[in-house]
Amino acid sequence: MAAGVSVGTVSNVLNRPGTVAPATRERVQAAIAALGFVRNESARHLRAGRSRTIGLVVLDIANPFFTDVARGVEEVAEAAGLAVMLCNSDDRADRESAHLDVLTEQRVQGVLITPTAELSPHVEALRSRGTPVVLLDRRATGPGQCAVAVDDVLGGRLAADHLLERGHRRIAFIGGSSGLPQVQERHDGVVAAVREGTGTDDALTVLSPDTLTVAGGREAAAQVIGLPAGRRPTAAVCANDLLALGVLQEMVRHGVRVPEDFAIVGYDDIDFAAAAAVPLTSVRKPRQELGRRAAELLLDEATRGAEHVHEQPVFEPTLVVRESSMVRRPRPAVASGGIG
Repeated sequence: MAAGVSVGTVSNVLNRPGTVAPATRERVQAAIAALGFVRNESARHLRAGRSRTIGLVVLDIANPFFTDVARGVEEVAEAAGLAVMLCNSDDRADRESAHLDVLTEQRVQGVLITPTAELSPHVEALRSRGTPVVLLDRRATGPGQCAVAVDDVLGGRLAADHLLERGHRRIAFIGGSSGLPQVQERHDGVVAAVREGTGTDDALTVLSPDTLTVAGGREAAAQVIGLPAGRRPTAAVCANDLLALGVLQEMVRHGVRVPEDFAIVGYDDIDFAAAAAVPLTSVRKPRQELGRRAAELLLDEATRGAEHVHEQPVFEPTLVVRESSMVRRPRPAVASGGIG
């Protein structure tokens, strides 16, 4: 051997360097560098039964919300000496199941997942094999699992109450057709606030574009513009900021002034919300903190096993008011110009 030591000594240098004399350790490390040796992590994982990775399955990596969540996860994982395997389900159950199968094969230490509308049986299969799974940005259905979520009913209320306070009496909720519980909760909060603020359900128009994307927002805005003047909303709460950006684009394209003719409130408060041509009012979720807390719970369960206590923290959202909703309208709203 190049360093003139046994295989066991080399193993100790790599895995338990404190047990090797400094001079011997330096000689082995010099030989490793000269030979360009790279340890076989796959073999180590096979012997240990678990890899040094955790899985993160998100709904849509194109949405900056999930990028920020991933940063929080990575921060905790890196501090623990772990890598993060990022998977994008694209809000498709088949892709989600395929990713979970791969993560199972990779013997990850645990999985963080923002599930599609229906919770996959693959999730429970993972847990039955002893792999911790933490639901991220989603409430659990029972106490026997960790989950980190946001009070999205409150978030919907904050958005709608803000528009009602600005004098709007015809409001649209723009969500999606996927049936995600988070979107339904935001809808429920908006419905409750509008009902209490106006005394009627007729003041709310619900639009469900095919996707929770900028394109979906443009689609919904075109529907709003096409409504008869007497039924046309003067403001919208969007289920996420990508939808809100799409609504803003379409309104500007049609010469509709934001917020003078139409006010917009987004959701998540991604960085692009503040950077939009008309900075967007948005319901802020603690994106990186969601990722950090979920990762902490996952690693605690992976490390402590049966001693782990399941937790289901729910964070409170806050409203960040910007220019897209700042014009105060008369009470009651009177149709005058634009699309009002």
